[in-house]
Amino acid sequence: MRASLASSIAVTCAAVLALPVSLVAPAAATAPPAVAALPPGPEQLPGSTQSLPLEALDGSVRGFGGGTGADPGERGLARRDVRPFSLVGVVWDDPAAALHGTVQVRTRATGGGTWSEWQDVETHNDEHGADPETAEGAARALKGSTAPLWVGDSDGVEIRVQGEGQLPDGLRLELVDPGAEPAGTAPGTRAAAVPAGPTAAEAAASAVNSQLAPYGAAWIPALSKEETEVSFRHFPEAAKAAQAARPPQAAPAKAAPVAAAAAKPYIGPRPKIITRKGWGADEKLREKGFVYTKSIKAAFVHHTATGNNYTCRQAPSVLRGIYRYHVKSSGWRDFGYNFAVDKCGNIYEGRAGGVAKPVLGAHTLGFNTNSMGVAVIGTYSKSNPPAAVLTAVAKLTAWKLGLHGVNPKGTTTLTSGGGNLYKKGTKVKLRTISGHRDGFATECPGARLYGKLATARTTSAKYQGRL
Repeated sequence: MRASLASSIAVTCAAVLALPVSLVAPAAATAPPAVAALPPGPEQLPGSTQSLPLEALDGSVRGFGGGTGADPGERGLARRDVRPFSLVGVVWDDPAAALHGTVQVRTRATGGGTWSEWQDVETHNDEHGADPETAEGAARALKGSTAPLWVGDSDGVEIRVQGEGQLPDGLRLELVDPGAEPAGTAPGTRAAAVPAGPTAAEAAASAVNSQLAPYGAAWIPALSKEETEVSFRHFPEAAKAAQAARPPQAAPAKAAPVAAAAAKPYIGPRPKIITRKGWGADEKLREKGFVYTKSIKAAFVHHTATGNNYTCRQAPSVLRGIYRYHVKSSGWRDFGYNFAVDKCGNIYEGRAGGVAKPVLGAHTLGFNTNSMGVAVIGTYSKSNPPAAVLTAVAKLTAWKLGLHGVNPKGTTTLTSGGGNLYKKGTKVKLRTISGHRDGFATECPGARLYGKLATARTTSAKYQGRL
């Protein structure tokens, strides 16, 4: 097994060394990154999850109506001390059941003794996830869940849940500690231990990006448009798709004496992408192997609904918290989105399988096939997305859609896998950069972010050289 792994790594490294210098990440990125330190808790993994069953409210918790008496339509937990956590959510037994009602939490900042005001948790999360009747969508481990909420370093919690009807069975509060930062990504944070060597899962997650960056790189470097067009030759399937997408041109009256150069692809310059290694994904959490779809015909833009109370320095921690919540709490095979973007415009690799590959995600219920999901970290129902977010979405889609010959200002047809807007098997015409709400009846990606997608489409097309 060890010999096989060593051989695999050697082949991967040899392949990377054969690439043009312009395609390889800076030397600093080749140093083996460290893994997260092991925090206290029952699981010997970076980070941890506390799962607490909710109870009928009694006099110890103030209910929604202001009283403290028991209410059969309410559940919750009184203020209590818990192990450190930074992200919360609520899960329940039946993934097909919906939580119609209100979920609110209060948290206490670690070491400070100060309690927050009541904060709303987004309950409508069933529109995210794997398509029905897929292996992931029918998995036994799946649970119903709210969206996660980032609350920052906390060591106390209080929660109340009020249903508009009968609440789902098995309600539990999930408290997620994302674990330590990877060494070198956030100076001044908890130190991280240096591993003896990569695990098989870590090796596989890095190897699928071997055409873009050295093995073990914390980021995939940005390229100029010219460099990106050169690197395009390393993706023959993408080159075919891009060539087929170009409008036909009339043949010249006379054959040219010299063979004409291949038409340049419509593709934007590749942006810098922080890898899973870079944001500290624990590859032991996800299921083994990768699942792909045939192509990428559209990009769905989301917001994570985790709130905007985070700094860009904390974004990797937010991602590790969401990742753990998706896998350990909700029962998904991996992080749901293909990519993530923070409020400063940093772009992150999401679901494992290779950033240039058509990885099947779990982001837009019914339309995960032949699409990609881009999640903007935060909540943009009432807050305007920063300009850096729109630029990052435009750059990412200009490159990734360009690999598949897709015009960011165009439309495409996708077949629904089943949802609340379109029945299974329905062929739906969608914009190639769509909001989540275009494929499912949901508020995602928030009214303010959705209203800016037209700008992102135009900018993306400009990066591709179409305008």
